[in-house]
Amino acid sequence: MTISETRPGPDARHQLGDLVDRDAITALVHRLGACMDEGRFDGLRTIFTGDATASTPGGRADGLDAVVAQAARNHSADDRIQHVITDVVVDLDGDTATVRANLVVTFARGAGLPAPRRQLGEVYRFTARRTPAGWRLASVETTPVWQVWPTTP
Repeated sequence: MTISETRPGPDARHQLGDLVDRDAITALVHRLGACMDEGRFDGLRTIFTGDATASTPGGRADGLDAVVAQAARNHSADDRIQHVITDVVVDLDGDTATVRANLVVTFARGAGLPAPRRQLGEVYRFTARRTPAGWRLASVETTPVWQVWPTTP
């Protein structure tokens, strides 16, 4: 066996590059959930592009500053929030990608280990774009699937 036979060929290098890109995009989606859970809304500036858009049950936002402001407005500091994001599917197309993921977000309020006061099940749809700083999310849209809103807060 020669050295060239042990090196990955063009197809293997392309597949490896796709895996790295998918992992980077998936990490952005999970970092988004962590920022929202922890109230680190300025952290969204390293996740989204400058011209990002958001369309959620909390409204529509155009531009990074508006996306950050909307996230902060819709996630109260009094709430304990947990975003559980699963089944992230990334479809690459050169320097852009479309992404789908499932989301269950739970809101609780109170001391100790409070009981959930509301829950949402949603589908996330993102577009992502490769930038000089790496992959960033260019848009997010959520589609509610189910909700549990107790009658008492």
